Amino acid sequence: MGAVHHARSALGQPSVGRLCALLTVLLLASCAKEPEPDAGTALILEQSTIVDLPGWQADGMLGALSAFQRSCRRIERGAETQGFGPGVRFGTRAEWRPACAAATDVPRTAEAAREFFEAHFQVWRATDGNPDDDLFTGYFEPILNGSRAPSPDYPVPLYARPADLVLVDLGDFRDGMKGERIAGRLRDGRLKPYDSRADIAAGSLDGTAPVVLWLDDPVEAFFLHIQGSGLVRLPGGGLTRVGYDGHNGHVYYAIGRYLVNSGAVAKEDMSLQAIRRWLAANPGRTAEVMNKNPSYIFFRELSGEGPIGAHGVPLTPGRSLAIDRRHLPLGAPIYVDIDVGDETGRPLRRLMVAQDTGGAIRGPVRADVFWGAGEPAEKLAGPMAATGRYWLLLPKAVNPNAKAAPTS
Repeated sequence: MGAVHHARSALGQPSVGRLCALLTVLLLASCAKEPEPDAGTALILEQSTIVDLPGWQADGMLGALSAFQRSCRRIERGAETQGFGPGVRFGTRAEWRPACAAATDVPRTAEAAREFFEAHFQVWRATDGNPDDDLFTGYFEPILNGSRAPSPDYPVPLYARPADLVLVDLGDFRDGMKGERIAGRLRDGRLKPYDSRADIAAGSLDGTAPVVLWLDDPVEAFFLHIQGSGLVRLPGGGLTRVGYDGHNGHVYYAIGRYLVNSGAVAKEDMSLQAIRRWLAANPGRTAEVMNKNPSYIFFRELSGEGPIGAHGVPLTPGRSLAIDRRHLPLGAPIYVDIDVGDETGRPLRRLMVAQDTGGAIRGPVRADVFWGAGEPAEKLAGPMAATGRYWLLLPKAVNPNAKAAPTS
């Protein structure tokens, strides 16, 4: 995840990737420009109060405060008149910066963190008028085994971005295509589709594309591509992080959907774990089924904190949320009430921060919870496909239902 999912970011900066409902996951790089709101379903915001937030007083809040402070690093950049998020309804950076300035001095207690959010933000209940399409899923950062050199124990290449890969943000050419991207390679002056997953698995990049690391398991490598970022254990006990650094431009296809449609797995039983079990029980068809997803992610080795989300800051387990940037602003606090258990089995009711995106995260009431790294996080993320609701927290000077200041 320090990366995509889905592949996002300013066409080069890794951002997290995530696993979504029934593995309908992402493959979409987020862009430097804010996308236009979706012309279809609209985000409806109704003014609310702290009293309306179930579990508000029980939430520890310190994790949310830390996550918001990280996002403030991005909020504090750019012109003061620059619009905050998609469209113009969420105010300007100038209207968000007082909250960021105040956040730096909040004492490290849950009570002080709660008082900070109550003092600086107004609560807005978010809906889209159709509760049937509300969906909350989860994603995580896998831990894999790898080596810096190939061997019989580590035969699977994790490719870096090839020199001939061209990534195109179509929004640079047409305003109506903001948020749309393609990738390919130049041939005779024309951009042509890049190699598919099946092509690459068959060796099309052997000897031409650099290899970041060599992994021990093709199935684990496949799931790393879905998540977009991961930790890799090296021989001798070392640990390194890899993250998104480009994609082949092919449309993501969820193999979970194929397994359901073919009758291999019942829809009600579908999860990351169910897909793993089916692949393990059918080794003769593993490559065939994985190659039904033609998309392929390229990686780079990362240093420092991570994983990095689409907002360009490290994600916070249990507090970072992937959202649809066409409807919501990155960096905004969002209080969720999701019909699923948290790390302790209690209802998932807490303040989070929008810090990531994903190709399968489409719609006003659609979000992906980042659960962290490793097996415990995978157990929370893998089966998560829940209904729920959320409230957006905006600075008190911002009224999203009135005309906001123009973007720069």
